[in-house]
Amino acid sequence: MEYSAPTKADLIKLKSHIRGWAEEFGFSDFGVTDTDISVAEQYLFSWLNKKQHGEMTYMEKHGTRRTKPDSLIPDTIRILSFKMNYWKEHTECPEEILRNNNLAYISRYALGKDYHKLMRRRLKKISDKISQHIPGYQFRPFVDSAPVMEKPFAVKAGLGWMGKHTNIIDKDSGSWFFLGELYTNLPLPIDQAQKDLCGTCNQCMTACPTNAIVAPYQLDATLCISYLTIEHKTSIPPHLRTLIGNRIFGCDDCQLVCPWNKYATETDVQEFAPKHLLENIDLITLFYWSPEEYKLNTAGSPLNRVGYECWLRNIAVALGNSSSSERVIKALQSRLNHSSALVREHVSWALQQHNH
Repeated sequence: MEYSAPTKADLIKLKSHIRGWAEEFGFSDFGVTDTDISVAEQYLFSWLNKKQHGEMTYMEKHGTRRTKPDSLIPDTIRILSFKMNYWKEHTECPEEILRNNNLAYISRYALGKDYHKLMRRRLKKISDKISQHIPGYQFRPFVDSAPVMEKPFAVKAGLGWMGKHTNIIDKDSGSWFFLGELYTNLPLPIDQAQKDLCGTCNQCMTACPTNAIVAPYQLDATLCISYLTIEHKTSIPPHLRTLIGNRIFGCDDCQLVCPWNKYATETDVQEFAPKHLLENIDLITLFYWSPEEYKLNTAGSPLNRVGYECWLRNIAVALGNSSSSERVIKALQSRLNHSSALVREHVSWALQQHNH
């Protein structure tokens, strides 16, 4: 069936409707851009050539499909970029958790339900509404589910600027949000990018425990605690272990010090509320979780992504950095003969930190 092409006025009106639908489904903002991210493409290939992606070999696999949307989804001419806040004001003070080396620090985004499927389902609902309003166009939702350069598209769509820590910052709501996209051949009007307002501030760079922000807007993932505790599946380099502290899944230090996060907007998405008291739980409790308990307690959570073996590896490192006590030594010794060589290695290191 052929449909008449929408007029400019139709597209402007539709864009207003999309903004309303986005709000209805829990998104805090939405913007539109074209598909040209040639500058970001140059940065990506330079980053890959420097091997700063570490074990994330999937970053190399897709060539220009990651940076040229129409090579991934033919006929794509617009990227609809959406953001969804995840910050919860009532959670335990993250700085206090970081100062207590007997507690486990988990990145704030991972305390509740995994955002991937939740956001993708809601993006699909928005695309269905658009299709009902103006039929005949294609839409494909993405939430970390394909080779998509979500941050450069979000910047071009006006959702924020790329901060020196390489996270997106919005002047009205900070940086505590997820991103998702709809690829489409619908020629919606595009938005203007925000001005970079980082200025001379470098608090994120100086706050990074491992100096992973090697220069403004340049992150060496192989030094980043989020990478080391999630994406990195082998032995954590010994010289970085003491710097990890009690961070067992991800790291928020660069966002915690960012002045723009005083404007952070609390999420209305109830699924992002912390589960299983994870915002304030001691390391030993988590270290004693059996494989079955880990599977049960991380079901539907980002924590499930790391796997049980690396979960124990990460907690062993954190216990090595905790205050010495009989409980800590006993817990570590309980895993000293674990079936995994990776776990045994990090447990042995942790015990050495406590002179055992």
